[in-house]
Amino acid sequence: SVAMPPPADIVKVAIEWPGAFPKLMEIDQKKPLSSIIKEVCDGWSLANHDQFALQHADSTNFYITEKNRNEIKNGAILRLTTSPTQNAQQLHERIQSSSMDAKLEALKDLANYSRDVTFAQEFINLDGISLLTQMVESGTERYQKLQKIMKPCFGDMLSFTLTAFVELMDHGIVSWDTFSVAFIKKIASYVNKFASDISILQRSLAILESMVLNSHDLYQKVAQEITIGQLIPHLQGTDQEIQTYTIAVINALFLKAPDDKRQEMANILAQKQLRSIILTHVIRAQRAINNEMAHQLYVLQVLTFNLLEDRMMTKMDPQDQAQRDIIFELRRIAFDAESEPNNSSGSMEKRKSMYTRDYKKLGFINHVNPAMDFTQTPPGMLALDNMLYFAKHHQDAYIRIVLENSSREDKHECPFGRSSIELTKMLCEILKVGELPSETCNDFHPMFFTHDRSFEEFFCICIQLLNKTWKEMRATSEDFNKVMQVVKEQIMRALITKPSSLDQFKSKLHNLSYTEILKIRQSERMNQEDFQSRPILELKEKIQPEILELIKQQRLNRLVEGTCFRKLNSRRRQDKFWYCRLSPNHKVLHYGDLEESPQGEVPHDSLQDKLPVADIKAVVTGKDCPHMKEKGALKQNKEVLELAFSILYDSSGQLNFIAPDKHEYCVWIDGLNALLGKDMLSDLTRNDLDTLLSMEIKLRLLDLENIQIPDAPPPIPKEPSNYDFVYDCN
Repeated sequence: SVAMPPPADIVKVAIEWPGAFPKLMEIDQKKPLSSIIKEVCDGWSLANHDQFALQHADSTNFYITEKNRNEIKNGAILRLTTSPTQNAQQLHERIQSSSMDAKLEALKDLANYSRDVTFAQEFINLDGISLLTQMVESGTERYQKLQKIMKPCFGDMLSFTLTAFVELMDHGIVSWDTFSVAFIKKIASYVNKFASDISILQRSLAILESMVLNSHDLYQKVAQEITIGQLIPHLQGTDQEIQTYTIAVINALFLKAPDDKRQEMANILAQKQLRSIILTHVIRAQRAINNEMAHQLYVLQVLTFNLLEDRMMTKMDPQDQAQRDIIFELRRIAFDAESEPNNSSGSMEKRKSMYTRDYKKLGFINHVNPAMDFTQTPPGMLALDNMLYFAKHHQDAYIRIVLENSSREDKHECPFGRSSIELTKMLCEILKVGELPSETCNDFHPMFFTHDRSFEEFFCICIQLLNKTWKEMRATSEDFNKVMQVVKEQIMRALITKPSSLDQFKSKLHNLSYTEILKIRQSERMNQEDFQSRPILELKEKIQPEILELIKQQRLNRLVEGTCFRKLNSRRRQDKFWYCRLSPNHKVLHYGDLEESPQGEVPHDSLQDKLPVADIKAVVTGKDCPHMKEKGALKQNKEVLELAFSILYDSSGQLNFIAPDKHEYCVWIDGLNALLGKDMLSDLTRNDLDTLLSMEIKLRLLDLENIQIPDAPPPIPKEPSNYDFVYDCN
């Protein structure tokens, strides 16, 4: 006879109680928790069962509630303990004890319990957060004498107090707007005072960052209390976590600064040499850069480049003399070396026609009034800034490019003015100037941290590249857009390799000549023309269904392996993960929470929840997802929207996902559509289909006369009798 599987609602657990022998018991998930707790209490003859609760007996100690009871796994070890309400009341009293030892012990427990939202809610109901802030505010005076005698004890106490505070605030139950200036001053002072106490420093930085990000009112207060000068020394240490938190605070201040203050802040950062300190102590320190640090560097890079947005969106005012003088200056640097000294000889007319001729040589579209070329935004005045920087700081290269192109026959000259304007616009697109930083991106470029004017230097390298590519392509003005596309490809391919300096970027570009790009393009896509003939199109149509079936199997196999997803939460630094995978018979989705990101596959039986595929009503993506409709969900980030999808089931059940990247997103959307019998429409499927179809067609078009392709692969040969032929190079 086949053993019946246990009913789904019964979980087998062990329950501990201090000083008693653990009880093995079956929990019926359909019964209310209170009656299960009563049963346990009766077993050990404990009265007042309403003052007890169950918690996980693992490192989390989380309370079990009606809301999370479904997460109990078979074989779990639980503990009978005081109820969250009782526990919160006891801790609330214990942390006010007059005995230092008792107080320290209580704060340590509080820091631990506060990670649990059930406990946090109860402690907050007792006004626990304001008790903690009062302890911080009054703390230092009261313990001044103590501090001298019991320095370590004071440090630990403060550290546990701040930890509890951070954990309680992280649940998002209480608004940040409620804190006093005295409290902010205290926290800011710790950043200077406790430079050597890593845990106090780290908590204080985390609190400052959260305050700035979560409340405009607090931003202003924090900005008055803490200076960039006080933060910079923490970047010069060797603790990467502290460096990360420090850059996070600087980023938060930068992000929340009102528009008129932002440039001022950037000037202070430049004056304090933030960039070179980061280059030396973070980017070039002999340590791998972890994801969180990479993210903060990326945010700083984005915020720095966003300072260009103002100039990028400013049109030139043709009436403004100072702006027209810049164009004069470009003309003067290029041509005045050779022209006669500007005495008043020659009529006004003659000078005008000379200027017009020069502006044509400079490659402006409007020769008579080049100012008109700068009225399009983007790139607006930013293009003119770049041209002037190039002319002044790379004068030889500038004069060479202008003279080279003005002495060529008209057809082949590369117009410096027009190409600078288009290039500036393209670089702004590549660097996404003006877009807010993404929550999930870690894509920083070390080379932009190597120069104070890295955008202008980037432009100078690329304008010279553009000129070189133009010559290699033997382009005429009709080919302008074609040249720009090649240049964009050259720049993107060089950036992907993350050059560590501008010089390295230059040499990467040097190796990506036009011929090299053609070779790459050639190898990346076959000659499309050959594949448009009728017989081949018919063959394609015939093969396509088999290949789509192949892709479908691959997607379903990937779903069976499963994927680790990140949970949405307010702070990136404490990532919570969950895992989802399809059962091998394709009938059920198994999912469940994980402590950390897994190495390799997660077995089905360790995932506690399941959803039958037959119950799935629909799959929705992007803005249609329930978790993307909530107000302020990750600031409605475009990046996150593109990775979001949800499975809707039953009347209102939903499973919400944020894919780790675009590739996984496509795999899951395709796989779920395949399960539901719908078409797979992702970009990935399109690309896979193209690749596999073209490979298959190439194979079928090979000259296969008189060659039998075997159905079975050839057998693997026997092992040799000895390995004497192996030569050891050592």
